[in-house]
Amino acid sequence: MTTHYVDLTVVPDAETGAPQLLGALHDRLHIALVQHRLDNIGVSFPGYSVIPRTVGATLRLHGSDTSLRQLLGADWLKGLRDYVRMTEIAPAPSDAPHRTVQRKQFKTNVERLRRRRMRRKGETAEQAAVAIPSSIERTPNLPYLPVRSRSTSQPFCLFIALGPLSASATPGRFNSYGLGGTATVPWF
Repeated sequence: MTTHYVDLTVVPDAETGAPQLLGALHDRLHIALVQHRLDNIGVSFPGYSVIPRTVGATLRLHGSDTSLRQLLGADWLKGLRDYVRMTEIAPAPSDAPHRTVQRKQFKTNVERLRRRRMRRKGETAEQAAVAIPSSIERTPNLPYLPVRSRSTSQPFCLFIALGPLSASATPGRFNSYGLGGTATVPWF
């Protein structure tokens, strides 16, 4: 249950902006969650805004006091400590509403999708164009984190979508990005 939280706020400098630092911080969190097999830590972004489109400069971790202490006891912030300000673990407000914080994936590049289909199915460019029309391409308007794939080392945008506010918590598990399918976190 996500009864406690801790805020990790990035402090940008002249060379590195908040989005890049927050992306690097979230990358490190992702690795730590995988290494320690933690599926009881959720994340939220108190600075989340669609207009302007940003997740802000703070990564809020949610979990039990014990699970947060376990995560923070690991040395996953190595190399980023100078850029991160961390609060103490504290109880989440008992009257806070809850919501899901989820990853949203988009089919954003039709040409890339067609090339992939040609490789996988051995199709010609014309066949792939018929199978994947230009009309499926979408331009996302959600805030995102710039992250790097662990398997391919390619950069990608991790788009973040918020679910509706709810008066009560929905328990569940979080993925290795700290995002929940149905599991909610306190929103404050």
